[in-house]
Amino acid sequence: MTPEGVNIAHPDKLFIGGEWVAATSGREIELISPNSEEIVGRVAEASKADMDKAVAAARDAFDNGSWPTLAPEERGAKLMAMAEYLEKRMPELCAAWTAQVGGLASFAPIMHGGALMQFKAIAELGNTYKFVEQRPSAMVKTAIVAKEPVGVVAAIAPWNAPFGIMAAKVAYALIAGCPVIMKPSPETPLEAYILAEAAEAVGMPAGTVNLAVGEREASDHLVQNPGIDKVSFTGSTVAGKRIGEVCASRVARCTLELGGKSAAIISDDFPIEAAAGLLGNTITIMSGQVCAMLSRAIVPKSRHDELAEAIAGVMKGITIGHSDSPDTQLGPLAMKRQLERVEMYIEEGKKTADLVTGGNRPTHMNKGFFMEPTLFANVDNTSRIAQEEIFGPVLCLIPAEDEEDAIRIANQSDFGLNGSVLTNDADTAYRIGRRIRAGGFGQNGLQMDFNLPFGGFKQSGIGREGGPEGIEAYLETKTLLLTGEPSAL
Repeated sequence: MTPEGVNIAHPDKLFIGGEWVAATSGREIELISPNSEEIVGRVAEASKADMDKAVAAARDAFDNGSWPTLAPEERGAKLMAMAEYLEKRMPELCAAWTAQVGGLASFAPIMHGGALMQFKAIAELGNTYKFVEQRPSAMVKTAIVAKEPVGVVAAIAPWNAPFGIMAAKVAYALIAGCPVIMKPSPETPLEAYILAEAAEAVGMPAGTVNLAVGEREASDHLVQNPGIDKVSFTGSTVAGKRIGEVCASRVARCTLELGGKSAAIISDDFPIEAAAGLLGNTITIMSGQVCAMLSRAIVPKSRHDELAEAIAGVMKGITIGHSDSPDTQLGPLAMKRQLERVEMYIEEGKKTADLVTGGNRPTHMNKGFFMEPTLFANVDNTSRIAQEEIFGPVLCLIPAEDEEDAIRIANQSDFGLNGSVLTNDADTAYRIGRRIRAGGFGQNGLQMDFNLPFGGFKQSGIGREGGPEGIEAYLETKTLLLTGEPSAL
C-alpha cells in the first residue's frame, strides 16, 4: 500500500543483494498522514537478521565485487543514469513527501529539484575529483597520494527531508566506490524505495545499493555490525551521540549532521518590517522542522518591542492548512509525537518568557498535527526554549545590549550548525560571520547551498556533506612511496 500518486513496485519487501526479498520479521510499518491522521501506506519492517543480510550483501560487493575498482568516470556515468531515472519520478517523490510528513506541495518541486541537482553534481565528481595524485618527495622518486573507498556505508536519513539527504549520502558513497545500505526513517521510507528502484533500473551491481527499513532496535543493530566501515547519519544529537559511541568503540568512521539552535542577529541598519517579514516567514518553512532553522532572533534592546509586534503581525497573517493546498503557508508537523514535543516546549516557554502570539493548535483544523506559528519575546538565552532544539514553528526573540553582546549570545549554545546576520552591509556580515561558531553563516536570512560544504561545530556534528569536501568522509587516504615510476602514471 502506498499513497496516491506514488507507485512503488515492492513496498512489502526489502532490497538486498540486488533482489527484492521478504522481511524475516513478517511485520509492516504504517505510514500516517499528518494532514488527516489516516494510514496512507505500509512497507516491510526489517529485523536484526535482515540488517545482517544487508551488511553481508554489501560486504560481498565491496570485498569481491567490481564497483570499488571501477574507474571513477564509469561510476559517475552510472550515477548520472540514476539521476535521469529519478528525474522522471519527481512527481512521485514530491507526492511521497507531502503524504508522509505534510511537506507543502507548492514547495516540493523546488526542494526535490535542488536535491536532484546536488545528486548530479556529486556524480560529476567522477570526472573532476583527484582520486590519485602525484606529490613531490625528498625521500623517493615517486610519491603518490591515493583516495580509496572507506568500505561499506550505512546511510541513515531523517524524516524531514528524506529524499535530498538520503540521495546525497547514496551518491557520495557510490562515487567513492562504497556499497551502501539505506536505512531511512520509518516515517519516510518511500523515497529510499524509489532510490533502490533507480539502482535496479540502471543495473547497479548486486549488493552495491541495499534498502532495509527498520525501527530503533534493528537500526542500532545495523550500526553495531562490524561489517559496517562507516556510518553517515543525519538526525538528532541524542541519536548521533549513540552512533558516535558505537563507532568509536570499534574505530569505525562516521559523519554526523545533528541538531541546531541557530541565531539570527538583527543589526541596527536593518529595517524592522523587513526583519519581521524575513523571520516570521522563515520559521514556517517545513513547519520549522529544519536543523539549520533560524530559531533564535537576537535584537538590540531598544528595538526589541517594536520587532516583537511586527513579527506577531506577520505570524497572524500566515495561512495554516493542508499541505496539498496551494494557498497554505504553514502545514502540519510531521507526526503526533512531534506536535506533542512542540506543545511541551511552548508550556516550558510560558514559564520564562512572554508568549506574544500563537502557542495553540489552530481552531479551524479538526484533524492533523497542526500548530500556530509561535513567538516568544524577552527570552532568556539560558532557558530551555533558547537552548534546546524544538523543531517546530517557534521563534525566540532575545534582547541584546549591543553587537558584542549579540555575538556572545549567539555563541552561547551547545550547537553550532548555522547562523545569520540581518544587515545591508557586507563588511558587517563578514565580520560577524567570522566570529560565530557555526559551520554555516548567511547574510539576510536562511542561506543554504548544498553544493558547498554543510555541517556543524560543537554538538551539531562531525564532518561535512556538500561540495567536493563531502566525498572526503567516504574515502581513506593512502600514501605510496615508490623507488621507481609506475607506467600507470
